Amino acid sequence: MKRPWINKEDFNALGINDAKLQTKFQQVCNGLLKKNDISKAELLSKLEEVVDHPLVFAEEKGSKFRFLAELLLAKKRQEAAPQTDAKAYDLKEQVPDFPIYGAENIDEKAIGQMNAAMRLPISLAGALMPDAHSGYGLPIGGVLATDSNTIIPFAVGVDIACRMCLSIYDISDRAFDKDGSRLKSILNENTVFGMGAKSKNYYDTSIFDRHEWSATKLIRSLKDKAYAQLGTSGTGNHFVEWGTFSIKDGMLDDLPAGNYLALLSHSGSRGFGASIANYYSKLAMEKTILPREAKELAWLDLDSAEGQEYWISMNLAGDYASANHHEIHNKISTKLQAQPIMRIENHHNFAWQERLPDGRSVMVHRKGATPAGEGVLGIIPGSMATPGFLVRGKGSPASIDSASHGAGRLMSRNRAFKEIKHDAVQELLKQHGISLLGSGLDEAPMVYKDIHAVMKAQESLVEVLGSFMPRIVKMADPRERPED
Repeated sequence: MKRPWINKEDFNALGINDAKLQTKFQQVCNGLLKKNDISKAELLSKLEEVVDHPLVFAEEKGSKFRFLAELLLAKKRQEAAPQTDAKAYDLKEQVPDFPIYGAENIDEKAIGQMNAAMRLPISLAGALMPDAHSGYGLPIGGVLATDSNTIIPFAVGVDIACRMCLSIYDISDRAFDKDGSRLKSILNENTVFGMGAKSKNYYDTSIFDRHEWSATKLIRSLKDKAYAQLGTSGTGNHFVEWGTFSIKDGMLDDLPAGNYLALLSHSGSRGFGASIANYYSKLAMEKTILPREAKELAWLDLDSAEGQEYWISMNLAGDYASANHHEIHNKISTKLQAQPIMRIENHHNFAWQERLPDGRSVMVHRKGATPAGEGVLGIIPGSMATPGFLVRGKGSPASIDSASHGAGRLMSRNRAFKEIKHDAVQELLKQHGISLLGSGLDEAPMVYKDIHAVMKAQESLVEVLGSFMPRIVKMADPRERPED
C-alpha cells in the first residue's frame, strides 16, 4: 500500500509557497507520517492551524510543531516590509540583579530568558517565580517591570489574561458522596473545551455592549469569534473542576471553618486574545529591532497609535476572560440551584501600570505570575491530583508584588506522552478519589513540580488561607492541541 506523503500541492493549498520552506516542512511532516504518529488528514488539519496561529504553536514547549511554527515566523519577519520608524536597540552589558524563588527547580533556559529580559534598555526590575519554565520571549513565571510608557506583547503572553476563578458554595463536600453523578452531569453539560469550541447557549452577553468592541479594525473583525466562544475553555492546562475547599476559622471574614463544595476554573481570552497577541507581537518586532537573544521581547510605545491599540485590546481581553469564567460559573450555579457564597478570581498573562517602592511609575508584566500585592487575594492551583491554594498577598517589593501562578511544568508534552503510562495515572487518580473527564497524558500530575515545594519557596510572598482539592476534573479531549 502506497504511503500518503505530504507533497508540494498540499503545501500550496495551505499557502506555504516558498520552495525552501516546503522542503523543511516536508522533511518534518513525512517523518511524522513514516513513524505512523499521525494520519495525513490529521496532519494537514494541524498544519492549517500552525499556518493560522504560528505564535500559539511557537509558545508551546516540547511540541512537535513548534519548529515548523518558528520557521513560519522567521519567514514572516524576513518578508515584512521595512518600517520607516523601526529602531534598533542594544542590550545592557551586564545583567541587573533580580530574585529567583525556588531556583533549584528552575531550568537554565528559563533563567537565560529572564537574563535577556533584564538586559533590555527599558527594564527596571524583575523577578522569577518558583513555578518558572522556559517559554517564548519572557519565561512563564517571569515578572518584568519596564518604563511606564512601554509594553511588551510577548511579556504578556499569547493567552492574554489567562485567569483563575473560584466559586465556594454553602454546601458540604459530602455532596461528592451523595450526589457525585449529578455533579459530573452538571459539569459535562455546561462546559465546552477545545480549539475553536463554541458556546451552546448564553447566560449573560452584556460584555459585548462595551464600546471598545468598535475601537479598532482588528477588534471589530474578532467580535463574532469572541461572541461564539464566550463561556468556553481552551486546551492544554485549561480546566473546570469540582473540588473540596477547606478553610480554618479566622482566615476569611464571613466564611466559617469547614469543607465546602467549590468550583474552580482556569482559562483565558480564547481565540480573541490569541489573535490580538499574534498581530501586535509581530508589529512590535517590526518596529523594535533587538539582538537575537531578545528579539521576541520587542515593545510598543504607549504614545504610539499601535501601543494604544494594544493597550485597549489587552484590557478588553482581560474583561472578556473574566466574563468567560462568569458565564461558566453562572451556568453551573443555575443547574446546581445554588449561588456561591464567595467568588474569588485573578488573572495572569497581563500588564499593569504600577509603582515601584521608590515611587517610579512602571509597566509590570506578569507572564504566568499571580498579582500578590498586600491584601490581594489570589488562587494558585496545583495539578489534577494535588491541592491548589487560596492565598493573600504580602506585598513583597522584591517580587514586584507577585507570586507563582501554579506548580509549573517539569517536562514537555512530548516527553510526557513518551514516558508516562496511562495505567499509572489512573491508579494515582483512584488513590486520591478523583474522577477525570477528558484530558491526556500531557496533563498528568507527574508532569508538574511539587506544589508544596513551590509554595514553600514563596512563603515570603503569600499567606495561605485555604486549600482546594480536585474531585471531578474536566479538561479538553486529549486529541486537542494545547493552546497556552
